[in-house]
Amino acid sequence: MNSEETANFRVGDRVQLTDAKGKMHTITLQENNEWHTHNGWIEHNTIIGQPQGSVVETTGGLKFLAFKPLLADYVLSMPRGATIVYPKDAALILGVADIAPGLRVLEAGVGSGALTISLLRAVGADGQVHSFEKREEFATVARKNVTQYFGMTPENWSLNVGAVQDQVHSGKYDRVVLDMLAPWECIEMAATVLNPGGVFLAYVATTTQLSETAETIKKSGAFTEPESTESLIRGWHHEGLAVRPQHRMIGHTGFLIMTRRLAPGVIAPTRRRRPSKGSYGQSEDEA
Repeated sequence: MNSEETANFRVGDRVQLTDAKGKMHTITLQENNEWHTHNGWIEHNTIIGQPQGSVVETTGGLKFLAFKPLLADYVLSMPRGATIVYPKDAALILGVADIAPGLRVLEAGVGSGALTISLLRAVGADGQVHSFEKREEFATVARKNVTQYFGMTPENWSLNVGAVQDQVHSGKYDRVVLDMLAPWECIEMAATVLNPGGVFLAYVATTTQLSETAETIKKSGAFTEPESTESLIRGWHHEGLAVRPQHRMIGHTGFLIMTRRLAPGVIAPTRRRRPSKGSYGQSEDEA
């Protein structure tokens, strides 16, 4: 835990206030401001200087726990231009793509900037994230969300409007991370700009997209055999000895497909796997 996480609340901090029912509210601290509820108000000055985990109370007696929002809290509450990459998928992307400090990451399909924030945190000040977004309105929302989260526009981040495959033709990256409708259109570009051993990862919503991306990767001959995953999260209720799964769960949100760049001119050994009957359509013998 760093010093920023343990510091007392200061002017300009975002504060997450949680009531007894678990409902959360987020405010930004300003001197002499007030936050009003249906039962009284809280003066910002009474929060400023308090440590995280304090209990603050309205003039009407309502009590709230006060914390700085976690990244997941910020992402789920920030303005959206497009559907966000949810925290469960962002965490998996960072792990599967092995995003680490100092890496150069090419990101395309920024949406509202949720994954961008995670990538920037993971690469650190010594790394770089170069982002591309086709739609200007999405880029505008993402730029505001990223800037608000970090309190400034990170110096190691660039955001360009336009199709990444039309703009990037050279350069060397350690990772290529895509969240778009047709990531297979970027396979050739990724093979050109990725360092040998670099990771290509695409986040897609449907099995059709997953299949098209996987087959394009295989046909390129520039990558290892792609691997695909999805994550399903189920919460649990626990009250004494009453321990049971929650009725609602975070089910399918998207698939991750990952592969690594081979050295130039290398042909990977053919993966020995017997395809299931009908995997590639009906053969002439079966017709």
